[in-house]
Amino acid sequence: MTSLPDDRPRHPEKAHRPDQPVRRGKPDWLRVKAPNSPEYAATRKIMRDNRLITVCEEAACPNVGECWAKGHATMMIMGDTCTRACAFCNVRTGLPGPLDVLEPANVASAVQKLGLAHVVITSVDRDDLADGGAAHFASVIRAVREENPATSIEVLTPDFLRKPGAIAQVVEARPDVYNHNLETVPRLYPGVRPGARYFSSLRLLQQVKEIDPAMFTKSGLMAGLGESREEMLQVMDDLRAADVDFLTIGQYLQPSVKHHPIDRFVTPDEFASLADAAYAKGFLMVSASPLTRSSYHAGDDFIRLRAARLAHLGR
Repeated sequence: MTSLPDDRPRHPEKAHRPDQPVRRGKPDWLRVKAPNSPEYAATRKIMRDNRLITVCEEAACPNVGECWAKGHATMMIMGDTCTRACAFCNVRTGLPGPLDVLEPANVASAVQKLGLAHVVITSVDRDDLADGGAAHFASVIRAVREENPATSIEVLTPDFLRKPGAIAQVVEARPDVYNHNLETVPRLYPGVRPGARYFSSLRLLQQVKEIDPAMFTKSGLMAGLGESREEMLQVMDDLRAADVDFLTIGQYLQPSVKHHPIDRFVTPDEFASLADAAYAKGFLMVSASPLTRSSYHAGDDFIRLRAARLAHLGR
């Protein structure tokens, strides 16, 4: 596990940016209980004992108490330091350390100890590596599969921008679900996701299907960044053109005054309307709610996703 000393700034690239307005007083539908259950503590201990990092903590996910109480944790591999500086993200930014050669075995061991039927594995961006970390992703998938043959595996990868062959390396390790989040609409990319390119991310999802048409693909969007409904609907069309199976949409929450401001809190009814629109466009599975995140209820959703495909094929 690689990490920077605690006295280093978490987001040095944001330190001199002007403070952004912060919306006070979350609506009732965004309030969650503080994580303090014995089950939460047990999951946390397994993560620490195996020297693992989770996106649940690094990204300050509001669902960490609920998920960890059930023993569900999303593993974040390749360290805790990202080479990108997305304006929405709470993960530490900087120059990462070397890859941990023991990490594949440690992740596999944690999955076994937690008794996971479904595991989500994500990572920081590693633009410093020749393959973006694709071979390491593949090693983790294979290690988990070898020790936990009954566990379904979902990966949430970076965009592997300008890393030829990287996507194929991950697909060839045969995860059950390949997720890559578009995050927001094209117009907002320069301010929200400046290191990424909308059509490169869209092309990644399309390439996964070209390499393995049977593999489930998934992508996620944040709401409340300043996008319009029409722009969200256009992104849905783009994702369906890339044959993406599963779409998640959740409320953006601002990690600090240095991060992108919240434009508005989207209501549960609006999320339900977006879900209806997405299903009408042909997605097999949609999860859209204020607290939806990429890996929230991922195991249960995977069961429903497989059932939806079987039903679709039956028709």
